[in-house]
Amino acid sequence: MIQINNLSKRYGKTQVLDVQVLSIPAGESFGLVGNNGAGKTTLFRTILDLIRPTSGTVQMKGEPVHGRDDWKSFTGSYLDENFLIDYLTPEEYFQFIGRLHGLRPEGVAEYLGRFDEFFNGEVLGKYKYIRDLSKGNLKKVGIASALMGEPELVLLDEPFENLDPSSQIRLKKLLNAERGRRPITYLISSHDLNHITEVCQRIVILEKGRIVQDLQADENLLGSLQAYFTA
Repeated sequence: MIQINNLSKRYGKTQVLDVQVLSIPAGESFGLVGNNGAGKTTLFRTILDLIRPTSGTVQMKGEPVHGRDDWKSFTGSYLDENFLIDYLTPEEYFQFIGRLHGLRPEGVAEYLGRFDEFFNGEVLGKYKYIRDLSKGNLKKVGIASALMGEPELVLLDEPFENLDPSSQIRLKKLLNAERGRRPITYLISSHDLNHITEVCQRIVILEKGRIVQDLQADENLLGSLQAYFTA
């Protein structure tokens, strides 16, 4: 699904990303963890062609992402609230995203029904603009929009951040259910080691822009991550 080679990003003399080789096969649930400043968001933004790398390449399905648009048809993402249109209500925004995916209004309504538990009555029907929502509800809108249109690949940056404990549990259930329903590749970054180990089959630790560990899910995964970050 994704192939990264010799990828680097520099700002002046500061190198914030240096990933020599990274392969993420289709259908994998891939987690990315690291301390603040590790380069997680920079890597995601480079994969999505929002940041041009200093060197190296990112390919999806064997084709470079830079300068092409075909990969966007099978990719959904939510990195931060700048991905939203804040002067719309959630209902208006979902209808807008739905039209981009060729969904009729009734199709959007049917799709949103899958998110009733996750929204918990806090997102729809509140007569609020997106800009007036709480941080947690902004996250809910962004995640739901990223999954709309049945994308093969979904990138989520810190999806558990700003969610209350009940919503975090519902999100884990939602993400795992989506994988059980259809083939999907996840790229998820998180500071929450407990949650990400319950969603991802493989977790990479990034430190100062470099991959320092690449771990497969097993009974020792959480302990290995905790050991690294407490060493």
